[in-house]
Amino acid sequence: MAEQPLIEWSSGLFDCFEDVATCCYGFWCCPCLAITVSERFGESRCLPLCDMCTPAITACCGIPLCLPPPAVLSLRAAMRNRYGIKGSLCKDIAAACFCGTCAWCQMHRELKHRKKTPTVIVMQNQVNFQMQPAPVMMIPGYPPQAGFVNQPGGFVMSS
Repeated sequence: MAEQPLIEWSSGLFDCFEDVATCCYGFWCCPCLAITVSERFGESRCLPLCDMCTPAITACCGIPLCLPPPAVLSLRAAMRNRYGIKGSLCKDIAAACFCGTCAWCQMHRELKHRKKTPTVIVMQNQVNFQMQPAPVMMIPGYPPQAGFVNQPGGFVMSS
């Protein structure tokens, strides 16, 4: 089986003017957009909570680390993998760290693009019928003559 060539994202990271509604949604309520993207991709609606809780948890534990938001990073990498999109983990980390909202918007635009693009599935059905002739009852004797024929259990009219 030949490997499919990698493709580009349907829109760039900063292509907000391609779908202004998505970007407005993302900038006014990024958690809502993140939940929508997560759910449409088939993941838990709670996944974006990791992005919101990770900084608080690391700060409470006294860990002075700046970690990339795990949900946007993992979902972005999974989306690239599922749809065969060009990119690298380094680019995903950079997008997640420096412009997480733009990354969520780009993924939302990609899912909208995938929903519009029909998927063509070619299926071949092979239906095999084994035809057998219907059983024929052979009755010995002469063909009945026109009129009434006396049969056991009733009369039959033949012509």
